[in-house]
Amino acid sequence: MVIISFSLNVSSDSSKLIENLKTEKGFSIEIFVENIDTPRQIAESDSGNIFVGSRNAGTIIAISVNKDIRVIAKGLSNSTGVTYHNGDLYFSEVNSIWKIPNIDEALSSSEQIPDKVLVTNNLPSDTWHGWKWIDFGPDNKLYVPVGAPCNICNPSLEEKYNFDKRYASIMRLNDGEWEYVARGVRNTVGFDWHPETDNLYFGDNGRDWMGDDMPSCELNVVKNDDSFYGYPYKHSMDVLDPDYSKKIPDNAEEFIDPILELGAHVAPTGLSFYDGNHFPAKYKNTLFMTLHGSWNRSRKVGYKVIAVHFDESGELLYHKDFITGWLQKNNGQEKVLGRPASVFQKSDGSILISDDGANVIYRVTYQQS
Repeated sequence: MVIISFSLNVSSDSSKLIENLKTEKGFSIEIFVENIDTPRQIAESDSGNIFVGSRNAGTIIAISVNKDIRVIAKGLSNSTGVTYHNGDLYFSEVNSIWKIPNIDEALSSSEQIPDKVLVTNNLPSDTWHGWKWIDFGPDNKLYVPVGAPCNICNPSLEEKYNFDKRYASIMRLNDGEWEYVARGVRNTVGFDWHPETDNLYFGDNGRDWMGDDMPSCELNVVKNDDSFYGYPYKHSMDVLDPDYSKKIPDNAEEFIDPILELGAHVAPTGLSFYDGNHFPAKYKNTLFMTLHGSWNRSRKVGYKVIAVHFDESGELLYHKDFITGWLQKNNGQEKVLGRPASVFQKSDGSILISDDGANVIYRVTYQQS
């Protein structure tokens, strides 16, 4: 691995951050924008405007091709998710999805905050795991996850949560009605579709308070709609929950196992398949995934971007670290420099990585030697 090159026009603090990051030879990273509040999911319009959700700020921002930054929505709750579809910008709150029609035209015609239109407010409003990554699938339908409102619980069977079956799932909005794509999903903060097979892949954050090394966080694939992925009865490949495994119903559905265990408490967040031509050919249809980093562990893990490689049919081959260095360890001391939160492929084939710890967005490019 080699030290990443860095742009000279960043601040000294950002320069020091970049100097600590490492990736493969030929790749370089620069600060795309900095000093933005807890950036999360990223989207891009046809005109090249970049849109970013925020974990904490309650805003959606737009970044022009000249890197001018403006707030285009504010006063939101858990406004982490953004996606662009057929000329419109969509963004999430904890219980609502909004859109700004013809977003490029709206930005060019006025300096005011554009009017937003409600798509749906028919979502649970619990803020525990309430932030929502959103995206449109190959079927042109909107996909939205709803995290479990707890560390470990069974909301569909518990009065406390109004027996709401939408918790711990990934859903699809079809003509104003929700359909189940995946259930038994504790908390996914990122998903994407394989460019060749159109199968949906998603990360899932494992439960806490079972020790440093279990259960593992997961990468999963959806082969059939409405499949059940085990939560709260089973975690990772074969870890039975100490409480809820005793309550598995006699008529329980088949539990779908993850295709990859990522490690306990690494906290997978954003992920994106790469189908551009800017990176070397071996990265075609590779899944880039951010591991946001641990809190419920005696020694920190995660804080990196990994690359998950597949064959032509979407079967897992191997995974490896792609960018590391946000977690520094020296003489038994740990220092966190940032927390990678999402990955997005720009139209030029480079990738953007949001960091809601250092409050920056990076751009990763490749130059053949």
